[in-house]
Amino acid sequence: MCTENRERTYALRMTTAPNTHGEILAVMILSTKPLTLRYLAGFNESNRTLQRADLPNHPVWILGHLALTMQRFSMRFDAGPLPDSDFVEGDGRQGDADRFDTESVSKDSTPSADPAHFPTLARAQDIFSTACDRMAAMLRTQPDTRFSEEVPWHDGMQRVDALVARLAFHNGLHAGQLTDLRRAMGLPFVIRPATSR
Repeated sequence: MCTENRERTYALRMTTAPNTHGEILAVMILSTKPLTLRYLAGFNESNRTLQRADLPNHPVWILGHLALTMQRFSMRFDAGPLPDSDFVEGDGRQGDADRFDTESVSKDSTPSADPAHFPTLARAQDIFSTACDRMAAMLRTQPDTRFSEEVPWHDGMQRVDALVARLAFHNGLHAGQLTDLRRAMGLPFVIRPATSR
């Protein structure tokens, strides 16, 4: 097993089995972190906002959008603010090398290809990772009864545990957009296809 695969396996391994609803959901969210970030191999500062025809989102937009979505979910439960170290509430053009403008990565926003409005790739990865960690930490502190409650979300009331699963799927959906973009750019496979025998 190569070093990268060993590290990925280790990152997903639990030292003890999760024994509460919140811990199980936290593991679900944390597992999306390495599974998403691995598709950034081959992207760098020169192509972090690259887009291709018929493909909707670039890598840094994806990281910011996922981070913002998870942060807004967490804010409903831990009463903390949106971190001003990671986000600025602007008009879509106030982002910089360190922070996302919330309007530039919000639901239904149109990604700009101008790298000046987005964080660096490394900083965007940190912001995404921080959002995963905050959400997992918040989930671990909730009583099991909390997860059967319903909260408002974009398209109506959602049961909390189902919404967490939906956000994990949301992370995976956008990781899939990275695979499409990789293919269009001619980047190598992250997961090698099975060879015929």
